[in-house]
Order: sequence, then structure tokens, then C-alpha cells
Amino acid sequence: MVVVGGGAAGFFAAIACAEAAPGIRVTLLEKGPQFLSKVRISGGGRCNVTHACFDPRELSGYYPRGGAALLAPFQIFQPRDTIEWFESRGVKLKAEADGRIFPATNSSATVIDCLLGAARRAGVECLPNRAPQSARRRAEGGFELGFCDGVSLGAERLLLATGGCRVAAAGQLAVSLGHTVEPPVPSLFTFHITAPWLRELAGISVPAVEVSLPGLGRRELGPVLITHSGLSGPAILRLSAWTARELHELDYQFPLRLNWTPLLDAQALTGQFESCRAGQSARLVVNTPLPPLAARLWQNLVLAAGIPRETRWAGLSRAARHRLVEQLSLTELQVSGKTLNQDEFVTCGGVRLSEVNFRTMESRICPGLHFGGELLDIDGLTGGFNFQAAWTTGWIAGKAMSGA
Repeated sequence: MVVVGGGAAGFFAAIACAEAAPGIRVTLLEKGPQFLSKVRISGGGRCNVTHACFDPRELSGYYPRGGAALLAPFQIFQPRDTIEWFESRGVKLKAEADGRIFPATNSSATVIDCLLGAARRAGVECLPNRAPQSARRRAEGGFELGFCDGVSLGAERLLLATGGCRVAAAGQLAVSLGHTVEPPVPSLFTFHITAPWLRELAGISVPAVEVSLPGLGRRELGPVLITHSGLSGPAILRLSAWTARELHELDYQFPLRLNWTPLLDAQALTGQFESCRAGQSARLVVNTPLPPLAARLWQNLVLAAGIPRETRWAGLSRAARHRLVEQLSLTELQVSGKTLNQDEFVTCGGVRLSEVNFRTMESRICPGLHFGGELLDIDGLTGGFNFQAAWTTGWIAGKAMSGA
């Protein structure tokens, strides 16, 4: 059995196959010098192993692409199984308040050491700096992999787990074996915004902002972070993931709307302003921030609403109050580009899901060929969901390859 790709899905598949059928020879090939490189850097080096969502249907809802296909696999292997797998091998895990699960050591090295150790004990042959350039199905069954040095390697069964198709060529082995690769498009990215009043607030975060895309019918509520280039944070990343293809078609030039106070409607905001006018009439409006907005953000929003810096609550006109309500509940900014979230490297696109049997992760087109991880047209939101898809598809593929 040959596994191509030394990332999370590939390692999990190789280990599952070797443990289920100890007599089988399992070889894992990695094109780079280091195994599990994405695991090493994920979560800022902490490795967000999975998410504490244990209902398969709810869990599948965290995948902008591939959620429906993953529903059956999550009935077989889900986050509860991932936790048990790692903890039974000595990796203690912890759940954070937002549901993300990390190793108790806060170090991805703990996860990597566990996977390398499990592969070694199971007898998996791990070969770095070894990437096949070609793959063909043999007439007598099985596969033959060709390498740039002219060497070939035979395989009874083959698993491709080469990671996300950030460029179409990354899926060329699958294409050569008859599969279709959906065009790769970035997912999980931040928004470039050139508005000077926003950029000077870099570093400020707001715990709950509603962000929406007029015309696309998508909105998200959650934390937003102002950066030197624009906007980031969980709400922005989720919005980018769910609308990845649409925003690609727009060449990442589009209007974005923000409601900075989503828990307060226009009437409630007006009431707050009336209270300030009555109780703090002598104070400057720019110096009276509305919680939970940071003082500098509040000041810039007030000025962006066309309210002069020297305006006091006593002198705030009805028209100015209306403009401030509009600015808080419907700030519109023009997005002029994107920056990929470097800790995630997530793209949508990959092997077409209808061509894969998700109960075994085996190809419907080429018998004996299996798939795992981000090579498939699957991508999840931040929070451990992409790793969970890798563990699940890798485990199912490895078990199926073993015949267990």
C-alpha cells in the first residue's frame, strides 16, 4: 500500500492501514524533507487538533464545501474518536472556551511526535523527499508510480493525500487516473481595505460585529480584528470561506457592510444617545465611547459620521444623531483585495466529490485508488474543522485499504 502525502490525512491513513493489517507493507511518500509541516505551524504552533462538536449533522455544517459528503464519514469517525485516538496514545488534549481542542502542552510537536511514533510502531515506511511524477493503473491491477530519477514503485492500492490544490497542477496525479479537479480558489482570507480612518486603528478588536456582503446574501456575526491592511478575525474568515468562489469571481473588489453594535437596533441606539444628551450633555461626543467599542474606534466612527470633533452631546442635532446611528449599524467599506491566512493555507477546489465513495474514500472511477484530506474539494472553517476532515477521511481510507 502506498500513501502519497506526509500530512495529517496521509499519516493517519498509513497508521490506520498498518495497524489494521500488520502483515501489509505500507509506504508513505512525502515530497518535502519534513513530514507533517502544516501540523507543525498550525494554530500558531499549538495545533488545533479538532473541535468539540460531537453531533455529525451539526459538525458537517462547518464545511462550506463538502459538508453533505462528510455526514456519513462523521458517523464512522468524528471528533470524539479523534480525541480518544490521541489520548490513548499519550497525548492529553484540552478544550478551550470556543470549542477548539489543543494538546495540553500547547505544542504541535506533541502531536507530531505521537504520529511519527505510531507510524514507526506500526511499521510504516516513511520516505521524505520522494514524490511521484506519474501514476498509471496497471493492466493486471494495482498502480505503478514513476519518479524523476527513473525509478518506479508498484502499489496494490494507492492513497493520494497531497494537500490542497492551491494550483491546478497539484491534482495532476488524480487527473492522470481519470479524475476531475474542481478549480482551486483561496478560502479563509482577510480583506484589504484602504480607508485611512480604519487602517490607523490596526490592532483593535471588537468581540461581536455583524459583517455582510450586499448582493450575495451572506452575513456572519463574530469577532473582528482591524489590521494594517484592513479587516480580519473569525467573522471575516468565515465570510470569506462561505463566499470564496463568488468573491474570486468579483476579483476581490466588493462592498462590505459592518454593524458594529449588532445587539442594539436603531431605536436602542437612539435611546442611548438621548441618555448621553441628558446625563452627559457637557461631554464631547468623541470622548464618550459606547461599550464595547474601543475609544479610538468610537472616535473614528463619530468623525466618519461627519460629526465635528468639538461637538458636545448637548449640541448634537437630530440629523447628526441619525448619521451616527447609520454609521454604527451600517458602515460600508470597499474591499480591494485579500491576504491568505498563512496559518491555514486553505483552498476550496480539489477532486470532485461525486467521484469518491465516502464510506471507503475509494474512487468510483479507478478501483484501488483512495483519497484523503484537502486534495478533495472540501474545506472547513477555522477551529479545527479542516484537521478533523483530514483525520476522518484518512482513517476511513486507511481502514478500507487494509481490507479490515
